[in-house]
Amino acid sequence: MAYLKPDQPEKVYVPALRPAKERGEKLACLTAYDYPTARIVDEAGVDIILVGDSMGNVIHGYGNTIPVSLDEILSATKAVKRGANRALIVSDMPYGSFHTGDNKAVSNALKLLKYGGAEAVKLEGGRNRVGLVKRLVDEEIPVMAHIGLTPQSVHKLGGYRVQGKTTDDAQRLIEDAKMLEEAGAFAIVLELVPREIAEIITREVKISTVGIGAGPSCDIQVLVLHDLIGFTFGRQPRFVRQYANVSKVITDAISEWMDDVRSGEYPNESESYGMPEKVKLDELISTSAR
Repeated sequence: MAYLKPDQPEKVYVPALRPAKERGEKLACLTAYDYPTARIVDEAGVDIILVGDSMGNVIHGYGNTIPVSLDEILSATKAVKRGANRALIVSDMPYGSFHTGDNKAVSNALKLLKYGGAEAVKLEGGRNRVGLVKRLVDEEIPVMAHIGLTPQSVHKLGGYRVQGKTTDDAQRLIEDAKMLEEAGAFAIVLELVPREIAEIITREVKISTVGIGAGPSCDIQVLVLHDLIGFTFGRQPRFVRQYANVSKVITDAISEWMDDVRSGEYPNESESYGMPEKVKLDELISTSAR
């Protein structure tokens, strides 16, 4: 396991989030699903790493997050834990891992902390998850809640649409946020929520709000790393700002390498291994020719 060096920023733990909100300090959260990206994200100074069920879309090529299993999240969390030593590591509770009773949900969350190295879990749902959030917190499992667009409910919602656009729906979101705070959640993801509603929730709760497609007022902003660096396929949501085009960089590198292979430029002598001088090649050649 890696340890912080004396000149590195202090390790981020759950209790650090509320003082940051009170100071008006904006924090950054990105996804990671393996060791190398976790190292890069962590060393870049990101405050929170989410081992998200978004891996279903960007890693496994599923059409949505529903097929993602607990074992897939657990395996990814282990790899991320090995690569990150500063960021707070939050693991998603995938679809089906918290739907069949509180005891089973607690058991699954404990696996992510005990065997995966997660330091908190995230689960989707509003007032219907309040009892479960309280139970998890009572078992000393930190919980990041998630309201607004909840991708695991894509079939119920009828697609990926902005939530809280009517007065009643907006009021329900505000109430859900307060109920989840009361239940003990340390933060709430607000996904695809009108910026005005996200601003109200951020102002009215003492815990941190984590925005994704919810405007600039949230205390923390989260993005899927692959969206940020242009390592995805197809149309991206409006809220995604692409800061690099890694897909093009990789494609160009592969094309250049293939050109060198086909022309005989790769590998050259310095990129291959020769026999030691003491070995007499003439003798080897004559022996093999017999």
